[in-house]
Amino acid sequence: MEPVTIYHYDAFSNIAGKGNPVGVVLDADKLTAEQMQQIALDVGFNETVFVCPSQSADLRLVYYTPGHEMNLCGHATIAALTCLLDEKRIVGRAAVTIETKAGVLPIHIEQSEQGEWKITMRQDEPQFVPYTGDRGQLASLIGLSEEELHPDLPIVYGSTGIWTLLVPIAKRKSFGHMVPNTMAFPDYLLQNPKASIHPFCMETVDPTAFMYARHFSSPFSGTVEDAVTGTASGVMGAYYLTYMEPSVVQASFLVEQGYEIGREGKVSVNVKRSEERLLEVNISGKAALVRTWNWYR
Repeated sequence: MEPVTIYHYDAFSNIAGKGNPVGVVLDADKLTAEQMQQIALDVGFNETVFVCPSQSADLRLVYYTPGHEMNLCGHATIAALTCLLDEKRIVGRAAVTIETKAGVLPIHIEQSEQGEWKITMRQDEPQFVPYTGDRGQLASLIGLSEEELHPDLPIVYGSTGIWTLLVPIAKRKSFGHMVPNTMAFPDYLLQNPKASIHPFCMETVDPTAFMYARHFSSPFSGTVEDAVTGTASGVMGAYYLTYMEPSVVQASFLVEQGYEIGREGKVSVNVKRSEERLLEVNISGKAALVRTWNWYR
């Protein structure tokens, strides 16, 4: 087969080497699912995204970890749209729609005076399921004691397109000694064995940020930690309005992540209630091109 060009972008940062690395493949409609999975495995990033034509939207995005296909991925979406704009595959558009396995979602595009792209993506309607497992065992799965968990905030499974377990932590200092026992996640996350674990707290490094997080991948994904996660950040916004400020109509804030692995980045989160009391979740971010290379098989 002809060589496949891989674009390496770092998402949720405008600095190469920070944020979350993503592989982007354009014109991917001729690739089989098996080839996409092999490319994602060979690239080795938490996600590689494949851009394909769509019958129901402006384009279709297909997301793969090294281990399996994903329904949705925030940082890969930011990277894919930035790549399309950089390559002038999208010109003069302020909005497009993307087809994903989480549904057809709207994308908003802005460009700064410096020429940087800011991509805003809508996520799926939030869903939450209370965690019913043992708190102490859960804490030990990420190398913590039960006392380091937040004493009042609930632990819940949350999704705006992909499920993660949201674990509120009392103090930011706990994040520095987290060590995930990734392979044991399915044995303890019995309600959702394929879920990732997303610890977060309300203490931040940057005073302009509002929440702080890490993200430990499901062992089925073939990776250990996601540097800066868009979908989980969106869920955190929905969590805030659902469990922390249920009377608030709208909130906008920054989530920071990635400090412990030297890849810090920030996600802008906006969440608001509709008249039907449903939550609309949007995240925004930038991405920086690192390099391109050709994949052969």
